[in-house]
Amino acid sequence: MQQILLVTAPFFALVFCGWIVARAGLLPLEAIPGLNVFVLYFALPCMLYRFAATTPIVRLLDPTVSSVYLLCALLIVALAILATRRGDIGWNDASFGALVAAFPNSGFMGVPLLVALLGQRAAGPAIVALAIDMVVTSSLCIALSRLDSAIEHGVSRAIGNALKGMLKNPLPWAIGLGCLTAATGFRLWEPARNSVGMLADGASPVALFTIGAVLARPQKETASRGVGDVPLIVLCKLFVHPALVLGVGKLAQAIGVPLDDFALVVLVLIAALPSASSIPMLAERFSADTGRIARIVLITTMLSFVSFSVAVAWLA
Repeated sequence: MQQILLVTAPFFALVFCGWIVARAGLLPLEAIPGLNVFVLYFALPCMLYRFAATTPIVRLLDPTVSSVYLLCALLIVALAILATRRGDIGWNDASFGALVAAFPNSGFMGVPLLVALLGQRAAGPAIVALAIDMVVTSSLCIALSRLDSAIEHGVSRAIGNALKGMLKNPLPWAIGLGCLTAATGFRLWEPARNSVGMLADGASPVALFTIGAVLARPQKETASRGVGDVPLIVLCKLFVHPALVLGVGKLAQAIGVPLDDFALVVLVLIAALPSASSIPMLAERFSADTGRIARIVLITTMLSFVSFSVAVAWLA
């Protein structure tokens, strides 16, 4: 356990540093969007491109890994919506509650953390999970969130808006280019490769620091309801999600599906991560209850230092 904490503690310490600096006012709140732009459009795409480009293409296109993770993500979305959509919680808030329950912080935190813990081989399943969450889970939840206004604007328009948002996200494109590089054996011109490497090296520390700063930023609360269903969604994210992935994976193995034990461990640990830190900003953009979503992200991030480390000790 001590060896695991030696790896995980610095990751969470950087998140805490970002939170402290932002709360103390040393980092102006106006600077946080700039950090997000650097991470989302420059550093993180370069990191994901490098991981994808140096991972054997067969690991990135493993249908078993993607099927198991996708099935579990859809089940978590359905479970969260069924558990929370009642009373004054409509499709908008229920859908973003489902997104925050099903979408782990695999981009900013998960990929570099799991590679540090388990080695380069962990990048393949982790990138597959991230791609599914960015392309399918987030698009589905955004489309569902528009059902409250579907009569006025139409479901097709809601789905179209979700797809537009997906196409504007640079991370799937970076993963796709990395997969193409891995498949063709193409190598960037050395100066360009070195530039990509420098940006990739800065992705993890800046992303973790930015997570803390984002969580410290006062959120626009559109309809905050106190505690409400926050504990339920936190439980779903940190415990139900990884347990479901483990159960579905073991069942798949039992019926003869060729799912590698190592890949299953990576998927379970991805599911055990805290909620993605970008969801509160997305919720604010779609007029959901950002106070509720921000609390879930903050609580899962705090608790996961213990729960994730225990999961690693138990599985790995």
